[in-house]
Amino acid sequence: MRAVHHRLADEHSLGRTTGSGARRAGRRRGQGHHRHRRNPRRNLVKALAAALSVAALLAGCSPTASDAPSSAALTVFAAASLKTTFTELGARFETDNPGTTVTFNFAGSSDLVAQLAQGAPADVFASADTDTMTKASDAGLVAGPPVIFATNTLTIVTPPGNPKGIASFADLAKPDTQVVVCAPQVPCGSATEKVERAAGVELSPVSEESAVTDVLGKITSGQADAGLVYVTDAAGAGDKVTAVAFPESAEAVNTYPIAVPKDAANPQAAQAFIDLVTGPSGQDVLTSAGFTAP
Repeated sequence: MRAVHHRLADEHSLGRTTGSGARRAGRRRGQGHHRHRRNPRRNLVKALAAALSVAALLAGCSPTASDAPSSAALTVFAAASLKTTFTELGARFETDNPGTTVTFNFAGSSDLVAQLAQGAPADVFASADTDTMTKASDAGLVAGPPVIFATNTLTIVTPPGNPKGIASFADLAKPDTQVVVCAPQVPCGSATEKVERAAGVELSPVSEESAVTDVLGKITSGQADAGLVYVTDAAGAGDKVTAVAFPESAEAVNTYPIAVPKDAANPQAAQAFIDLVTGPSGQDVLTSAGFTAP
């Protein structure tokens, strides 16, 4: 946000003072030596100089540009599962901070870390699990300790009406069921492997996607019989899918951390965005979407 400028002296008041002086000079015209008559132009210059001096004094007492909030362009790297909630929070952040624009890069968390390692500019990084954030921290890509702001779990999604009648995680292993999951290197894929181990079931997916939103897309487009996504993605899809809960999902709860990258161009604005996410209004948006508070 731009710093608030202090007003100069009231110009209308200055105009009235100058006008009054001019009328008095008119009444005394012809009286006394010319050098002693009032000079309205000289009076105006003196008044302006005084006003500027007062303004300079007030400016010296006001907050400096470094102390006051300023407009900024904020770039946020966030896990694909945060797209809906972070887009809403980004719009709210722009409203609360006029002049600031928020640009998002939503992708698989591991892909985002790879981009950071290659020098891609970012002011905020939010991952869908702590393991990926730890990799970023170990590589020196983030500044300071991350903050946990939400948790999420997996659910099964099918096309509307659940045509295959899938009722359990074990049903996903049936040979005639085409299943789509996340790739192992991304958080939703890592969570899928944990569930497989907990359930004692090994899946044979027809596709492994680099982001949970891509898994969801395969289901909503009718390209697969079932997929494993986060409960928040299922909720966001509405009647485009049917969600099937399963107890083994409790074995793979993903924790979401957020941090400021080491080379952030706008760390002050980045911290303000993180404060929004972790604060009451941000938590309300996240829990409404199906996330659980940490």
